[in-house]
Amino acid sequence: MLGHRELSFEDYVSILRRRKWWIIVPAIIAPLLAFGISLRLPNRYVSQTMVLVEHQKVPDSYVTPVVTEMINARLATMQEQILSRTRLQPIIERFGLFPESNVSMEKKVELMRKAVEVKPVRADFGGGDARGGLPGFYISFMAPNARLAQQVCSEITSMFMEENLKRREQSAQGTTDFLKTQLDEAKRNLDEQDRQLAAFKQKYIGQLPGQEQGNFNMLASLGTQFDATTQAITRLQQEKTYTESMLSQQVQAWQAMQSSRNENGPRVTPEILQQQLATAQAQLMALEQKYTATHPDVVKAKKDVAALQKRVDDAFAAEAKAAEAKPKTGPETRAAFEPVGIQQLRAQLHGMDLAIRERQAAQAELQRQIKTYEGRIQLSPVVEEKHKLLTRDYTTALEFYNQLLNKKNQSEMARDLDRRQQGEQFRVLDPPNLPEKPTFPNRPLFAAGGFGGGLALGLLIAVLLEYRDKAIRTEQDVQVYLELPTLMLMPSVDVDESLRRNESWRRPGKKPDRSRQRVGA
Repeated sequence: MLGHRELSFEDYVSILRRRKWWIIVPAIIAPLLAFGISLRLPNRYVSQTMVLVEHQKVPDSYVTPVVTEMINARLATMQEQILSRTRLQPIIERFGLFPESNVSMEKKVELMRKAVEVKPVRADFGGGDARGGLPGFYISFMAPNARLAQQVCSEITSMFMEENLKRREQSAQGTTDFLKTQLDEAKRNLDEQDRQLAAFKQKYIGQLPGQEQGNFNMLASLGTQFDATTQAITRLQQEKTYTESMLSQQVQAWQAMQSSRNENGPRVTPEILQQQLATAQAQLMALEQKYTATHPDVVKAKKDVAALQKRVDDAFAAEAKAAEAKPKTGPETRAAFEPVGIQQLRAQLHGMDLAIRERQAAQAELQRQIKTYEGRIQLSPVVEEKHKLLTRDYTTALEFYNQLLNKKNQSEMARDLDRRQQGEQFRVLDPPNLPEKPTFPNRPLFAAGGFGGGLALGLLIAVLLEYRDKAIRTEQDVQVYLELPTLMLMPSVDVDESLRRNESWRRPGKKPDRSRQRVGA
């Protein structure tokens, strides 16, 4: 009996001797039964091919691949697409797979999916695909006919090859189209930034960053020119005042000379009086610049100007009366001509007036330019801030455009590589084989499995029988069950066996068997 005490090796050998037929019979019958069952199972042939994943022939440092998806994920996606009903149903109909009439198309598709196996090849040595560790994969198909299995396997392999090329081409073309659209948008944005920057430079010309020093230098130069022009105007005004005084003296001297020569005295015309008035007014202005209004010379000059103004008015009034009384018969001629010196002085005064007006116009222009440059200098910080914003946006847009242009060029090169079959592609390393013997059922394996199952069943039966056996066979069993020491052992004698042995002694040529067998009570 098992379980009542710890068994020794001799106990196990004894059990095997007692139960050997319970173990041997199932171990012989089970493999024969399994082999017989395998003979009744239909044969299944498996055709297999190996597809190698080849990398692109141009190094990645020269042409960056557009398809960056790992080959594992891409293969799983392709497998789902190829094993869909839309792709498998035409193959089932063309090759006449699963001709049973009572099987629906959904069941046939499901059976074909189970018959197709895609198994990746792992690069355990560490030198596989850097983008997924998958240097290749196996495609196998199981069918009841060897030729049919080869044809269907070849068809499925072609579908994987075509699907890979299609997916890579679509991915490359889609990436190129997307980058082209983004590039056009980036170019429009860059052109807009360029127009804004050009308009800003045109609007704030002379006030842009980097032109401050030039503005300061120009402002200093304009200040120097303004000071020089102011000094020139002052000098010309002084010369004009001096020339006017000389002219006034010469005119008075010439008039006195004319009076002494003509006892009746010359007829003083309004023109002469106007010249005298202008000279007196110039002298008054010169005196007012030097002295105050209460100075005697200034008071006397004002009186002279008022007297001359009255004489001019009286002269014009007298000429108007004379013209009304006597019509004018011809052009008037001057009673006397001024000397050349007086005329030169008058010409000098006229030139000085022109020069003063030119200097004053230049002075006004210089003032305008000075205000302009001062305004530029004051607005420089604001303009610089705006220029920084525009320049930063333009630089960002330019960098983004250049990056998109570079990526677009790389995408186009990768697309051309795929079209020329220079990129990553699938290559059939071993074409689908024609199986010479069925893969299923494996009859030796069935027999081995039957033998293992029969042996396990026999051992199980032997163990169960030993557990149910209550017999006491050894001294150790007695001590365990009775818990008393054993005084002696009496061997059991099988009477029938003893009789057979005695009969065998009486046979001629036979010797009696002196051996004894001990059997526990």
